Amino acid sequence: MYYASNIYPYQYPFPYYVNAPMYNDGRTLSKDYGPKPFVININEAAKQNNTYRTALWTGTHLQVTLMSLKVGEDIGLEMHPDVDQFLRVEQGRGIVQMGPSKHHLPFKRNVYHDSAIVIPAGTWHNLTNTGNIPLKLYSIYAPPNHPFGTVHVTKADALAAEEYGHGNRNTAFAGKTPN
Repeated sequence: MYYASNIYPYQYPFPYYVNAPMYNDGRTLSKDYGPKPFVININEAAKQNNTYRTALWTGTHLQVTLMSLKVGEDIGLEMHPDVDQFLRVEQGRGIVQMGPSKHHLPFKRNVYHDSAIVIPAGTWHNLTNTGNIPLKLYSIYAPPNHPFGTVHVTKADALAAEEYGHGNRNTAFAGKTPN
């Protein structure tokens, strides 16, 4: 079992990884720890993540990803027909929009650190960073929505993966959410 303690002082520069391989500049390599048992300080992991999306744990029925949205960046209007999704904001603020179609998003809420967002399967949704710092969050998909080991450093990487068929196969996209 993997266990990442939150006891100070940290042995590693990124305390939520145990025996994590390192780049020469001290950054931690991304790794999908699923489907093995795993424990993590998810708050710290989300705050320290600087990639648009990184699959942290992928199992048969569930997936956890870390995300970081730049100031003004959004996830992009999307809908997962057969996937329920849970988002937890750990840092920053934004606005979430949801609805039954890409042209009708009547559910709008401001979100900020400690906000939980539940997105039922089949719901069109988007999350936009409206703050002045990166929006740090984690996402739980049930069932998994991205291939094991997915790392998208930027949103452009994620869009390119979708275009070339290397991304999630259970998502419909519609571009940026209308204002």
